[in-house]
Amino acid sequence: MKEKPLKHFVLAFLLALACYAIFYPAIEHRRNRQGPWEVTFNVSAEGMPGILIQQSKLAISNIQVTFPDQVLAQTNTSRTLFFEEPKPVPYDLPFGKCVFMDTTFLPGTVTFDMFGHEIELLPRALIVDRQDHPWLPDSNIQLHAATEPKMPKPGGR
Repeated sequence: MKEKPLKHFVLAFLLALACYAIFYPAIEHRRNRQGPWEVTFNVSAEGMPGILIQQSKLAISNIQVTFPDQVLAQTNTSRTLFFEEPKPVPYDLPFGKCVFMDTTFLPGTVTFDMFGHEIELLPRALIVDRQDHPWLPDSNIQLHAATEPKMPKPGGR
């Protein structure tokens, strides 16, 4: 008795489709359940730029990073970005650039280059110029103009 190969292919396809229908929503829920980084780019009336970092599911709120030695032409402006959809890097931000973005599992990791400072948002800590800072609510980090040139990254130019 000869078996039909089409029957095996259809059965395999239906089994794969059932697994996909069951597991895909669960994986997507796990990927997105914590939500994205929320970063507000502000420029004060005096022209001083700063960012406000929030991530509600991780209880990260009102973390300010300011650049007191910088003055921008636009004043009293504010723009909030949600870092949830990946984009090719580097790309421009209201000031500075996003140089790394991994949002596979939100909130993920996002790295900015702003006024010669590297600012990295990780769920475990805020990393500023390769130094860890714990996520302390209502904290303010002031980043002054760099007096030394940044060291190149290993493998970089």
